[in-house]
Amino acid sequence: MDGAPVKEPSFRESVDLMFNRAVALMDLPPGLEDKIRVCNSTYTVRFGVKLRGQIHTFTGYRSVHSEHMEPVKGGIRYSLGVNQDEVEALAALMTYKCALVETPFGGSKGGLCIDPREYDEDELERITRRFAYELAKRDLINPSQNVPAPDMGTGEREMAWIADQYARMNTTDINARACVTGKPVNAGGIQGRVEATGRGVQYALQEFFRHPDDLAEAGLSGTLDGKKVIVQGLGNVGYHAAKFLSEEDGARIIGVIERDGALLDEDGLNIEEVRNWIVQHGGVTGYPNAQRIEAGAVLLEHPCDILIPAALEGVINISNADRIKAPLIIEAANGPVTAGADEVLRKKGTVIIPDMYANAGGVTVSYFEWVKNLSHIRFGRMQRRQEESRHQLIVDELERLSRDTGVGWTLSPGFKEQYLRGAGELELVRSGLDDTMRGAYQAMHAKWRSRDDVTDLRTAAYIVAIERVAASYRAKGL
Repeated sequence: MDGAPVKEPSFRESVDLMFNRAVALMDLPPGLEDKIRVCNSTYTVRFGVKLRGQIHTFTGYRSVHSEHMEPVKGGIRYSLGVNQDEVEALAALMTYKCALVETPFGGSKGGLCIDPREYDEDELERITRRFAYELAKRDLINPSQNVPAPDMGTGEREMAWIADQYARMNTTDINARACVTGKPVNAGGIQGRVEATGRGVQYALQEFFRHPDDLAEAGLSGTLDGKKVIVQGLGNVGYHAAKFLSEEDGARIIGVIERDGALLDEDGLNIEEVRNWIVQHGGVTGYPNAQRIEAGAVLLEHPCDILIPAALEGVINISNADRIKAPLIIEAANGPVTAGADEVLRKKGTVIIPDMYANAGGVTVSYFEWVKNLSHIRFGRMQRRQEESRHQLIVDELERLSRDTGVGWTLSPGFKEQYLRGAGELELVRSGLDDTMRGAYQAMHAKWRSRDDVTDLRTAAYIVAIERVAASYRAKGL
């Protein structure tokens, strides 16, 4: 009916719609299609914790979408918006994400319905440990079955508490530290994990810019240098993506959108400065070196080359999709573009680098951390000095040739130091992440470009992921 409001699909419905769009282009047996789509199980727990002289009851969830590979993997978020539908949709997204970037995990997700800002550190620790206890005693935290990670509202601190709680309950499990990833480095974590999702967004854009035909599709050309970028949400992911893109690739971050408004500077914002201001003042209000816009969401519609929604789902929806001017959107958050908005943007010719690929840096480096915990050795520890010794031999030989032949040339300044340095854990993690992001993009690109019926990267990503999950089920005899 004309004038009636258009009903926006929920996040769960959006994931299902996008799944359906992909499987319609595939030749899967109907039973297998259903098996991949449905969520295997969701556990709901309600537990009490004595705080401030009385018992407070909390509701938490752990959803397992697919066990085609085990352990299953997925973050735990702390938010008042957590509900079963959202957790199940995020678990499904994790299944496809892990398959796309070829990490050997099924998909899972967890959530606790809580506003972490309402509790002090000691209270949060007691709540987290009790939640971990409730999940671990049902094997919903286990190094070989279910491995959580940080998500919205959680971080290294919470993961360290969960790891310690699991270890207390499983005193003889030598692999106890592998029960959760995203831990601090001094508690079994891995270097590069905190920056991983933002770093993955950078590598995803770098790979996109290596494909001239994809760039042309978005009406862009050249390199990332000088490109105008707007970032929505300067949390962990948005901050690292903006920092690396501006400092290493020369991109210009002209806008930052936060919960209390937005900042705009066409010449480019100093991301480090903005981040420090937000940390100290709790928002962008009062930041002196840029224009502040009260209704921050309007900045999503501001002209730019690349838009990076890096906070909540559904920020680009039917109500604002037709006003989005960015030719390229990279989904650093989970589900920031609704299914309805996705359709509007595709018709406009906007290119969207989908969430299940764009923010897969976190699970990729979580995989490296899990492997490190199981192998009980730091990456680079065995080979770093041997690598340096071999490089030293080549440098010595080059310098000897220069002396003996009287040619008189010298190595470029800085070359010797750079070439001789063996790769440590951080360099190896970044190398593995870069390789993963390149490989996954190339698989999507090949699907996108080789089939006329695959018109966008999201559909291509779903097809690649679903094919891999289907292959795993077939190998199991299903």
